[in-house]
Amino acid sequence: MAALSLWWVGFPRALRLTALVRGWAAVGAGGILFLGPLAFHHAGLDSLQIGLTLGMSSALGLLARGLSGWWLDRGVAPPLPMALAAVLSITADLLLVLLLPLGLPVVLLGEGLIGVAMGLYWPAAELAAARSSEPLPTARGFALVRTADAVGIAVGAALGSGLATLASGDGLRLIYAVDLLMMLTVLGLLPQLRAAGAPMGPHAVLRPHRRWWRPLLPLLLLALLGTGIITLQQSALPLDMVRGGLARPPLPAAAGGGVLALQLGLLVLLQWPVGRWLARRPVGVGLRLSLVSFAAGCGLVALSALTGRGMWLLLPAMALLALGSAAFLPTITEAVVEAVAEDHRGLALGLYSQTWAVSGLLFPPLAGWTLRQLGHGLGLWSLLALLALAAIALTPAELRHP
Repeated sequence: MAALSLWWVGFPRALRLTALVRGWAAVGAGGILFLGPLAFHHAGLDSLQIGLTLGMSSALGLLARGLSGWWLDRGVAPPLPMALAAVLSITADLLLVLLLPLGLPVVLLGEGLIGVAMGLYWPAAELAAARSSEPLPTARGFALVRTADAVGIAVGAALGSGLATLASGDGLRLIYAVDLLMMLTVLGLLPQLRAAGAPMGPHAVLRPHRRWWRPLLPLLLLALLGTGIITLQQSALPLDMVRGGLARPPLPAAAGGGVLALQLGLLVLLQWPVGRWLARRPVGVGLRLSLVSFAAGCGLVALSALTGRGMWLLLPAMALLALGSAAFLPTITEAVVEAVAEDHRGLALGLYSQTWAVSGLLFPPLAGWTLRQLGHGLGLWSLLALLALAAIALTPAELRHP
């Protein structure tokens, strides 16, 4: 414990507070991410209504991400959009805890508020991590906050799974009570973050750089592919495992959940050491490592469909996908920060965070259609592996903003 304490206090106080804010927020999000659709199902919504509701939430998040980035570039300190996001989340949590049995109107309003809250939160949270890292390199700051994200999501998913086991039916809405408590904790930490002495305002006067966005274009394409692969690990991969492959027998739901839990646990273990190692290297190294890992992991998932012992290929595939995520998440954010000048980073991070919303809207329906048409995941995972390999050509050797 003493060594852990020394390691922790070695980071700037503002960065520690940013990591705590993101970790607590991730605990609340973890249960909602994995069990929110199940809670809606118990409230009487069918699969089409759930899908449309989540799509509406993602679309509102797209708009809010752009607004948050624009706002940040005009001098608003990151804790302010983060606080507004927490207030909106608390409002949504209260609605969904108290009124979820009323059905679709409450779900639409609650999910709409959550979508706007997430859109406001993410660009601000990423920019807070970049600015609170000083005097450390921002890459090391991103490694720490991404570790906090991973631990928080894992804890939140575990709490949500426990609630799903102990509470049936209407009791699932307690996941929103957990999120409410986490958001209250976040609101208590944000004033400390603002007062911690980090440069929370813009470092430079806003200047209209011509074509400042051009270095972002290949990075946004990489982000769209990487976030899409991560999104499909939470949606298409569980479905593929329980449906089975050409020769691989269907996995029981418990076994499929165990494989995914293994990947989540590996991500928690790998995020900090991988992120710290990559922080000392150019961003291109981390991006290439993530794409090779994604390609190898997706390739093994594809090959698992061809054998009756495919379960044994899924295990190393989960390790490779976890390594790819651990390398990708802090590195792509650092790449976006390096690619643009300080006075455009808010909007740049807003554009990057939109790739999560876009991939959430596009990839799962396309993957679901492919699985339904083919009856297995061989084509889907083979295509993703080839795309990841082809995307290596987009990785930069080095970045210099205009």
